[in-house]
Amino acid sequence: MSGSGEEKLDGAAAAAALTRLRPLLGAARLGLGLAHVDEPRLGPAGPAEASAAATMTPGRRREFLAGREAARRALRAVGTACGEIPREGRLPVFAPGRAASISHSAGIAAAVAPAPGANLPVGCDLELRPLPCTAARLVLDPDEERLLGTDSGTRGRPWSLTDLFSAKEAAWKALCLAPDESVTASMGTLRDLRIEACGDALRVAPRASASYAVRVRVLPVGAGVFSYALGWADAEGRATAPPTARRS
Repeated sequence: MSGSGEEKLDGAAAAAALTRLRPLLGAARLGLGLAHVDEPRLGPAGPAEASAAATMTPGRRREFLAGREAARRALRAVGTACGEIPREGRLPVFAPGRAASISHSAGIAAAVAPAPGANLPVGCDLELRPLPCTAARLVLDPDEERLLGTDSGTRGRPWSLTDLFSAKEAAWKALCLAPDESVTASMGTLRDLRIEACGDALRVAPRASASYAVRVRVLPVGAGVFSYALGWADAEGRATAPPTARRS
């Protein structure tokens, strides 16, 4: 088994809280998939997944397989079938016309997938263990630290460091798929992304390429949070059309 009884109870509560988010994500044209590392029938969906899993430690292997299953479930939630999901480096590789973002925390894998034709940035992040305040310098520049503890629109609680970290993680994944390669070239650490509030969401953009901004929603999940990209954002954080540049 992969954790203590207390961790399992926390994981069950987090999974239940995540499940309750399905209608909200569905309204944003996103499918949600969940899997747990202790599911008895987890296994590779093909030779590429089996080959990748064979090189991993047992704990990492369970995380990897749970993440792949969560991605398949997210795609099924938007009516898209998906077989095995190979990888290139650490990144999942999807068949044409399919995309999903995967995150792991405390034994749970969560994934989001856009509905066909949605043209949404794809990124999510699950953080079930809150970050200590001492980690702020690793995540935020001084111009962003003012957000900590401030009002967060309609969410009913102030922004925490875990919120801002998770939002940047979700945006990072989405921006890595941006159609302009210069966007990712400017991203070395999370501090290369600038985050600001826009109502009950957050706007995240590379400091060097502010035209590629992502709106991110952060939702409480037990003691942690789940973040996902809502769409592209203009300079004011309002929804805008997807960028049109193409990757070379």
